[in-house]
Amino acid sequence: MATSSTAVIDIGTNTLLLLIVDAAGQPLVDLCRFGRLGQGLDATGRLADEAIARSLEICREYRKVLDEHGVASPTVIATQATREATNAAAFVTEAEAILNAKFEVIAGTREAELAFTAVSHTLKELAGTSYIVVDVGGGSTELIVTDGKRVVSAVSVPIGAVRLTERHLKHDPPTADEIRALTEDIDRTLAPLELPAGAVVVGTAGTATTMAAVHLGLTAYDPAAVTGLRLAPELVDAQLAKLLAASVAERRKLPGLEPQRADVIAGGVAIFARILRRVRAPVLITCDRGIRWGVAYERMQTQGTESA
Repeated sequence: MATSSTAVIDIGTNTLLLLIVDAAGQPLVDLCRFGRLGQGLDATGRLADEAIARSLEICREYRKVLDEHGVASPTVIATQATREATNAAAFVTEAEAILNAKFEVIAGTREAELAFTAVSHTLKELAGTSYIVVDVGGGSTELIVTDGKRVVSAVSVPIGAVRLTERHLKHDPPTADEIRALTEDIDRTLAPLELPAGAVVVGTAGTATTMAAVHLGLTAYDPAAVTGLRLAPELVDAQLAKLLAASVAERRKLPGLEPQRADVIAGGVAIFARILRRVRAPVLITCDRGIRWGVAYERMQTQGTESA
């Protein structure tokens, strides 16, 4: 592999992502594995032993892929679960040794910046128009308001697909009271935020792309198909209602839905549904390129090799 290639690993609350791009910015590897590192974190404040073990095994797999592509040391970013857990070092120390890389445990505001960088480079047709980038993760959600040229505001709030599912959705399928509590929790978290009314919302990361893939009924995931897809708010509401009414086993059978997301996807979609309602957004645009791509774009700019 050429030395101008860029490798990024994004270690989140639900997934571990590996991206390797060439000098022109084309993806050579773009992998997603489910470590569920944040399992039980909301209740205990700690990373579960089994979650650490799963995630370390994924790091070993990724090390082999990096070796196959001649990457000695990737850029590694870690988000909500790692910055919140009191025993994060139990995972980070061993994972750094496996990957031969120092972790950067990034703040929520940094996550927000990277999400905006990824979207602004990918959906260039939005340049010059106001929109809100929303990155719903497993443990946190980032909301970035932009005028189409710069970031006007950026905030990270501690609600995510895994966290809210564990907190509220105890039954399968969830009860009406659990759904009500979920909705109230999201609305309470969003209430203090200053968000522009009527703005387009751009959704990035796994929840958003899963919504798009389910809408399209994809039997094989296609990043190009979900990037730039427009979903009306009523379609998001309808998909949420369908997910909440279904059991986890039924969700696993839905085309476009990765089985490992089936238990937490409704919690993530609910965040999008409430944000769209809160700002009276005309549309949700989905984007496959999340914070891993934000890092890659920054690296390529630094190297002077960013794709046109």
